[in-house]
Amino acid sequence: MPPAETYYNWMVYKLSHCLQLNRNLTVHYCMQHLTHFFWLCSGADMELLKKCPTEKSKYAGIGATVFFTGLFAAMAGGYALFTVFDNAWIASLCGLVWGLLIFNLDRYIVSSMRKNGKFMREFTMALPRIMLAIIISIVIAKPLELKIFEKEINSELIVIDQEIKARQENTVKDRFTGEQDSLKSEIELLKNELLTKTAYRDDLLRIAREEADGTGGSKKKNLGPIYKVKQANAAAAEAELGALMKTNELKMRALETKINHNDSLLQSELSLLKLEKTDGPAARIEAMKRLTAQHAAMWWAELFIILLFIALETSPVLVKLISPKGPYDNLLRVEEHKHLAVEAEEVAKTNAEVKARNSNLPDTERNFLNRELDSALG
Repeated sequence: MPPAETYYNWMVYKLSHCLQLNRNLTVHYCMQHLTHFFWLCSGADMELLKKCPTEKSKYAGIGATVFFTGLFAAMAGGYALFTVFDNAWIASLCGLVWGLLIFNLDRYIVSSMRKNGKFMREFTMALPRIMLAIIISIVIAKPLELKIFEKEINSELIVIDQEIKARQENTVKDRFTGEQDSLKSEIELLKNELLTKTAYRDDLLRIAREEADGTGGSKKKNLGPIYKVKQANAAAAEAELGALMKTNELKMRALETKINHNDSLLQSELSLLKLEKTDGPAARIEAMKRLTAQHAAMWWAELFIILLFIALETSPVLVKLISPKGPYDNLLRVEEHKHLAVEAEEVAKTNAEVKARNSNLPDTERNFLNRELDSALG
């Protein structure tokens, strides 16, 4: 019977060994299922891929890239739609649909490419897919750009709101500016008329005074008939000035009342202006455009984000394009050739059966039928 301490240590060793083994098995099981999932994402044929051990890592990497591209697309689409609907549930659902759409499209692009060992031919066939991937990456990148620069965009939106408010106020003011300027011009004309009349009255008073003290006119210091005529002219001008002053003051009061009334209407309309907060996707894109035009750092940051997504989105196609032709491609070509051979065989059998069945037709009809059937074989 071993000592108790030795037995205890042996039990601890066995237990730790079992736990480590169980942990390794769990990790291996999870990694195996994760690898199978990424194979599924790459669009590869699982049964054929299992026959090609050297191709497993490549297609797992391609599938992971396709999966994470769809994930980023779902996040970007969800945020973009959240700015539209302002509802997290609707945005999440629509973002998920958008992510699945991008995922399925990328999976189709990668799985539909075929390796034949001729790079230029493969590149020509992949070029439309690369262009499509670039367009998709730009669409995906834009909402994430808006999220990354959200603080700067919010500040710029405040400036845009202020500019919109100023334009609205100027539009309202322009409706009153013409009439207000016209009323003020009329008041100025009435004041100038009074000034002109006052200057004329003062001139006549000066002439009468100079006639009285002999400093002007006839140069005789007396209050003769000439002075009386000049004094009468000055008195008449004074009376006309008084009457004109009363008339013009009434007119100016009426014009000022109208000006004050228009000012009240203007202030009332300005107070009724309601400025909705600008916060939609189009406004945020416009704010981003203005910021990138004003700040070179933001322009470069936006460019690098777009280039990052272009690299991410095109990487599955480029990896498939630059990778050498492998065993999986050969097996896939063999399987596709089998289907083509079966199809050709069935078409040939059908044509032979039709020809045999109609061998008793007249020569003209039989020759016509044979030509049509032969042309279908290509």
